[in-house]
Amino acid sequence: MTAFDSTAVSVVVLIGLLAASAFFSSTEIAVFSLSREWLDERVAAQDRRAAVLAELRDDPHRLLVTLLVGNNLVNVAISSILAVLLAERFSGGMAVALTTVVAGSVVLVFGEILPKAYGLGHAESWGLTAARPVRIVERLLLPIVVVFDFVTRRTGTMMGGDPDIEEPYTDTDPKHAGAKERSERPANGRP
Repeated sequence: MTAFDSTAVSVVVLIGLLAASAFFSSTEIAVFSLSREWLDERVAAQDRRAAVLAELRDDPHRLLVTLLVGNNLVNVAISSILAVLLAERFSGGMAVALTTVVAGSVVLVFGEILPKAYGLGHAESWGLTAARPVRIVERLLLPIVVVFDFVTRRTGTMMGGDPDIEEPYTDTDPKHAGAKERSERPANGRP
C-alpha cells in the first residue's frame, strides 16, 4: 500500500469515527430529553423500538455510561489516528499542537455541537432510530461498561452523591421541587 493509499484509508476511517461520535452525542441528548409519558405511549402502541429504548432508559446510569464510553473510545481513536497522520508531515511539537487544535475543533463542532442540536430537535424520531444500535453497542462494550458503571456508582455514592441522579425530574417529586421552582424564576432571580 502506498503512502497515498494509507492516508486515504485513514481519512475514510476518521470520517467513520466522526460519524460514530456524532451518533453517540446526538443519541445522548435525544434519549435523555424524551418524556417517560411519550415513551410509555409508544410502548403501549406496540412500537418495538420504543420497547428497546424503554429498557435502556430503565437504567439511565448504565445507558449514560454506555454512550460516554463509546463516544470517548471513538474520540480517542480520532485523536490517535490524526496524530499519526500529522506526525508523518510535521515535527513532533507541531504535530501535537495541530492534532490538539484540529481534532478538538472538528470533534467539538461535528461530533458534539451539531449532533446534539440535531438530537434535541429530533429527539423522538432519533431516539427510536438509535435504540437498537445502542443496545448492540452496550452488548459489545459490556465488560468495559460494567466496570465504569460500578466504579462511577460507588465513587458517586462515597462522595455523597445521589445514586439516582440520572432519574428524570418529576413535578411530584418533593426532592426536586426547589430545582423546578428555581428554573421557573426570571433571570433576575426574583419571583
